[in-house]
Amino acid sequence: MSALWDREALEAASGAEALGGWSGVSGVSIDTRTLRDGDLFVALKDVRDGHDFVAQALAAGAGAALVSRRPEGVAEDAPLLMADDPLFALENIGSAARARVTGAKIVAVTGSAGKTSVKDALRAVLADQGATHAAEKSYNNHWGVPLTLARMPARTRFGVFEIGMNHGGEIAPLTRFVRPHVAIITNVLPVHLGNFDSEADIAAAKAEILEGLRPDGHAILNRDNPWFDLLATRATSLGVTVVSFGAHEGATCRLLKHKQNPTSASVEAEITGERVLFKLNAPARHQAINALAVLVAAKLAGADLAKAALSLGRWKPGDGRGAHKNIRIDAIDPASAFTLIDESYNANPASMVAALETLRLAQPGQGAHGRTGRRIAVVGDMLELGESSGQRHAQIAEAADMAHVDQVFACGPHSRLLYDALPKAKRGAWAEDSAGLASEVRAEVKAGDVVMVKGSLGSRMATIVETLTQISHRKKR
Repeated sequence: MSALWDREALEAASGAEALGGWSGVSGVSIDTRTLRDGDLFVALKDVRDGHDFVAQALAAGAGAALVSRRPEGVAEDAPLLMADDPLFALENIGSAARARVTGAKIVAVTGSAGKTSVKDALRAVLADQGATHAAEKSYNNHWGVPLTLARMPARTRFGVFEIGMNHGGEIAPLTRFVRPHVAIITNVLPVHLGNFDSEADIAAAKAEILEGLRPDGHAILNRDNPWFDLLATRATSLGVTVVSFGAHEGATCRLLKHKQNPTSASVEAEITGERVLFKLNAPARHQAINALAVLVAAKLAGADLAKAALSLGRWKPGDGRGAHKNIRIDAIDPASAFTLIDESYNANPASMVAALETLRLAQPGQGAHGRTGRRIAVVGDMLELGESSGQRHAQIAEAADMAHVDQVFACGPHSRLLYDALPKAKRGAWAEDSAGLASEVRAEVKAGDVVMVKGSLGSRMATIVETLTQISHRKKR
């Protein structure tokens, strides 16, 4: 076992007391379902109390458990790290992990949309040029950021951290943990409006990420966003260097050309004075704009820009964030395939419109008997939009790219307003929730179709993705 933390270092970092006979841990986990041999299991209290799973974690091979009390079913000589508050101890471990990577360049990412994809793309780009650490999932909250820090190896050259929020004041303490050299704000959009008085308040909350920047740090800001001036003013007041990206003529990193294909795009851009050409395995324009932030962040972190552009051309969006999948309705007949565009992880009005653009660019195939496939949008509620939620859902029906959609399936009370605003010819079916809609979509999808699934995380649109993915389990008779 290669030790991420030895016993003495972990005890000192956490401020906790080590009990039992153990020498170190190879990782850090909060979930027995993904725990690996040698991990430190942290018993957090969230939806459920992690202490209820300590015995299970130790039986599964955990190297030790960070707890505030000795759980039932745990032996007297069990490997434990005893703390008054496991979350506070985890934060201490994260701070110690950040302090020991003195030579690493750290990038933090936030924004109303696109932050996880930017984090993932940046991780892929930097990993080709040095030891890179980033969360595999969207661990961007009050426990996710300390957890990601605690998992960071001492030999890290590049670190990439996503920082999210639902309310004001949540980003500031997290960015102070991370202490980035570079901070990216992808955009400011009317997301979580139910928790804010105005969009300006959302911009101010996103600007909190700048408070943790090192004195010689850089703020990478979207020049096309209407809140650029507010963010740039805040950055300047903190003594931070502003680098802008977008199609705007005044952008430091500017999109020059963007040629779209059904599943990709070729892009020409200028990145702080350097011309670059690169391929992007995502066709929509907003993804090309975000790619500029990825490239300039890599450059500012000390990576080679030309190599970064090549690496970006190999990166593909992940599940839930635009991944394209070919699925056979008949497991043994390649002509029975349809295309699934998985945008199921989250949604807001801007990202919903962008997903419709991606659907428009996709080319349906040929089905049985020469039938041409259709473009089908499957949408769920966009949550936390406040009092304007109904209006914002209905407006999606008027989006320009909706004209290219053949059928729309929808679920949830807010999406009913979108569904009812559509012409009758476009209405596929509506259901109260994703579980009720899944069978309707599955029954309708045919060979050659392109199906895009999009909705907020709380709408559970992944249920529909799973149902469609399992279609190919049906065998030809």
